[in-house]
Amino acid sequence: RTERDIPIQWVIWGAVFSIIPIAMLYFKILDNTEFALTLAVLMPILGFLFSAVAAYMAGLVGSSNNPISGVTIATILLTSLILLLEMGTGSKEGAAAAILVGAVVCIAAAIGGDNMQDLKTGNLVGATPWQQQIMQIVGVLAGAAVIGWTLNVLHTAYTIGSPKLAAPQALLMSSVAEGVFNGNLPWDMVVYGAVLGIAIIILDTIQEKRGAEFRFPILAVAVGIYLPVSLSTPIFIGGMLAHLAKKMGAGPRGEKAGLLMASGLITGEALMGIMVAIPIFMTGDKDVWPLLDWVPTGVGELIFAGVIVWLFFQAKRKTT
Repeated sequence: RTERDIPIQWVIWGAVFSIIPIAMLYFKILDNTEFALTLAVLMPILGFLFSAVAAYMAGLVGSSNNPISGVTIATILLTSLILLLEMGTGSKEGAAAAILVGAVVCIAAAIGGDNMQDLKTGNLVGATPWQQQIMQIVGVLAGAAVIGWTLNVLHTAYTIGSPKLAAPQALLMSSVAEGVFNGNLPWDMVVYGAVLGIAIIILDTIQEKRGAEFRFPILAVAVGIYLPVSLSTPIFIGGMLAHLAKKMGAGPRGEKAGLLMASGLITGEALMGIMVAIPIFMTGDKDVWPLLDWVPTGVGELIFAGVIVWLFFQAKRKTT
């Protein structure tokens, strides 16, 4: 029972039927059968390879280390270079098509990592794999039905990419595609970044062999480099809280409590952002919510400090 998966024939036919509408979308954007077929062939190959990498990483160390951004950027860069040979520089359709291929691979990598984490958990508790896989398909369909409307609401209310709704990863990916087709991608900076990444990995490996507590995980370093300060600062504060709590003797139960509460704050913030955006979307008035100008800025700072203190004391529980 615990070794039964969905029949492979179902998987193959599902993949085929999924590729057809995507190929039609490519044809509509490019208006060229040859280019559309090229992308339709390239997309499942890259999706298979990179989703396997993402699933392996998620199964090995957890879905939080899923290298989605890396595989997506690599896909967009590779696809852009292939299309550049066929379409030449200055093609807006080529940049859009490359981003679409990257989007498909990004989704495949995310689903691959999530599924592997779920199946790994199911294996630990004795679940039946094929039943899990059926429900994972249901989850994908439900997410696909909701996410488009949600993004539309958020974009209408805040504008994706604006300071109110920063999208650094999306900006980076679009810059890569446009830079390739416009011929102004700073390749020297790309090479410098690759060399720096290799150096950081080597340095982290040396620290690991020395048994040092201070490490240089490449994902954390990359996040610190390209995320805006408004996003990386809370991550840094949360990491420092966890580190201090562990130094003061926090047990496994306290660590789990801190993680759950921090996760709840993140989820709650995301849900409230959507709830606040709905009236703006429905009325078309971005000033529908009154600004509380009479409230001092220090009130928000005190609330933020209170949340930090509360999280710290929850995380430093010494019970095991």
